[in-house]
Amino acid sequence: MTHLAAHPSPQPGLRKEDLTAGVATPRFATLGEIHAAALARLVPELVDYLEGGAGQEVSIRRNRQVFERWAFKPRAMSGSQPAVTATSFMGIPLSLPVLTAPFGGDGLFDVDGQLAVRRANRRFGTASIVPEAGSHSLEANAAVAPGTGAIGQLHPMGTDANFLDVVSRYERAGYRGLCVTVDCPTAGWRERNKRNRWSPPVDVLAGNYPSTSEALTAAFGQLFTHDKAVWTWEHLGGLLGETSLPWMAKGILSVEDAQEAIAAGASALLVSNHGGRQLDCVLAPIEALPPIRAAVGDDIEIALDSGIRNGTDVLKALSLGADAVVIGRLAIYGVCADGEEGVMRTLELLSNEIRQALPLIGKTSVHELGADNMIDLREV
Repeated sequence: MTHLAAHPSPQPGLRKEDLTAGVATPRFATLGEIHAAALARLVPELVDYLEGGAGQEVSIRRNRQVFERWAFKPRAMSGSQPAVTATSFMGIPLSLPVLTAPFGGDGLFDVDGQLAVRRANRRFGTASIVPEAGSHSLEANAAVAPGTGAIGQLHPMGTDANFLDVVSRYERAGYRGLCVTVDCPTAGWRERNKRNRWSPPVDVLAGNYPSTSEALTAAFGQLFTHDKAVWTWEHLGGLLGETSLPWMAKGILSVEDAQEAIAAGASALLVSNHGGRQLDCVLAPIEALPPIRAAVGDDIEIALDSGIRNGTDVLKALSLGADAVVIGRLAIYGVCADGEEGVMRTLELLSNEIRQALPLIGKTSVHELGADNMIDLREV
């Protein structure tokens, strides 16, 4: 007679409190929860300002749709070594290949705005691109995270004297590089704002200038007045030849502009369509990236923004030629949801997803990523 081993009687299903006992539950478990919490805090006009873009918002939709065009090649049995995410960009060490964008009007979303973002980047080991049209001065942004890398953003607008004054202030404050936004000769045609009869209050843009319309118009020139743009690559390069800081051109979408920027002295490029907020019906940066990388070679550093919403988006951008990504709306969602801690959690969730996905595509480091990881679904 065969004797079967005795088995304990089935236990009733575990209660929810049993499943969570002893487990520290973070306030936000996903980036989607941070997004929802941020929007819940904003009045409708601010939601439209944040989520909206130029024209009929074709570019905003395209930014996301083109990311979905690419699929990963998963690799089995690749081991489970700890993922390496540390890198650098423009000489700044980064724990993660992510920088935060120079979104202006930051005081609309949190009283500390970019100051909170800067503190979170310092804690996490990442870096801020600090806006010229921010709610806090570039000096205040430097003071909250001394000794850490940051890049100062500015516009080729207004007078040469004003432009060079801002460059000099970034130099004196210890910034490690400059980010020159080259895709804003005028402001974008943002229909949601027009329908709402709404524009940002002047004071949230005036952290670096007296908060009067005259002072801001003098600073930003044709951006606010819509005068004919008079800046050229040659003119920009000549002025920036007077600084020792390396500079990156932000707003590049074509091989021609990439080559012009490098010829003018740029040491890095930010492939971007301004989050779909400037000109509608343009290429998504993720589809503009591969030909730009092929044209400029490996010696020029490239970052990418617009459309990044999760960790796998970061991996796709790195695989297709970027050295780092820049997060704009994601950073705003974080700071709006929970200030400095919201940005910290955003970076943590991005890092967790990247670290979890890397071994699934057979990689142990972000530096191993390449086009061989990807499948263009148009060719399947």
